[in-house]
Amino acid sequence: METFASLRVDGQSVYGMLHLPDTEAPAHGHPSVLILHGFTGSRSSDHRLLVLLSRYLVTLGVASLRIDFRGSGDSQGDFSEMTVSREIEDTVAAFAYLRQYPGLDPERVMLLGFSMGGMVAALSSPQVRPHRLALWAPALPELWLKALPGGFLPPVVTDQGGWPLGRAFLQELPRLRPLESARQWGGEALVFHGDQDATVPPEVGVRYAAALGCEAVGIPGAGHTFDSLEAVDLLHRETARFLLGR
Repeated sequence: METFASLRVDGQSVYGMLHLPDTEAPAHGHPSVLILHGFTGSRSSDHRLLVLLSRYLVTLGVASLRIDFRGSGDSQGDFSEMTVSREIEDTVAAFAYLRQYPGLDPERVMLLGFSMGGMVAALSSPQVRPHRLALWAPALPELWLKALPGGFLPPVVTDQGGWPLGRAFLQELPRLRPLESARQWGGEALVFHGDQDATVPPEVGVRYAAALGCEAVGIPGAGHTFDSLEAVDLLHRETARFLLGR
């Protein structure tokens, strides 16, 4: 079953899509995973990457919630207000939503983040304590910092290809320590990265894996959005295998 989800964070609505297995729930409830999209993305993501993952997981008895961060997709707020800290707040609220949802196991709520969503997931993990953590092509703050003109912050808003990128987002980046958060968490994790990723180099995924004490799985021939049918199939199958503990 697929149903719309809505939760409030700091007076604004975060919207998402909740996927629930049609099978009878185990005694403790179905496992679930919160799925976080990337920078300028939405809960569907590139070529429906996240939608298809949710629909695949539900056939395996795993529920999922895909949210639009505030300022993205259908959720309230403006993109100019977006910061990583705000996305962490959205993550914490959505994680609590899954933990309290009837028929879901509150102890087996997992977390998956793609690109900047992977960085948000790593930063959130010590607080939400996911049962398992999966990162797809996780980014680091340097990805945006290196693009600053002359190393200086813009006065208010930068036109990021039609997206109004706020000064607060850039101002916060140097203070973020996603690898330290990953190290601090220390639970079951797995990193997936396309070996042809030109947006977030594969060595970044290796750094995350080292911090998490886990493996980094290379997806052969895949770019940042895992942009082939073969790559997506492999990514989804191996992600599901990890989330199910197989």
